[in-house]
Amino acid sequence: MQEISSSITFEIQPGETVPMMVTKSTRLTVQGTAMWVTRSNDTEDYWLEPGDCLRLRRGERLWLSAEGGRPATVAFWVAPRRQDGWLDSLARVGERLGLRMRSGWRTV
Repeated sequence: MQEISSSITFEIQPGETVPMMVTKSTRLTVQGTAMWVTRSNDTEDYWLEPGDCLRLRRGERLWLSAEGGRPATVAFWVAPRRQDGWLDSLARVGERLGLRMRSGWRTV
């Protein structure tokens, strides 16, 4: 069996701010209502309307906040993994070690 793609979808309530850590390069898509996205190592904040998409880099941190009176539905889509190579194996070992150091950050 081969993985085709992987996605995680969740809901953010209005006024709630959710910290996230990106462990794999992924794509974020917003539905429901607009939301603010603040990224680590970026001087810009992003205002995403429903249907907008934002590419995320592995290792960056995000702060997500829903605006308006309705919850925002956020979907993270990860492309299928390439064939295992030594770099992929090394990255997975690094991710496992990093799990112990995240303390409170949600990961995607």
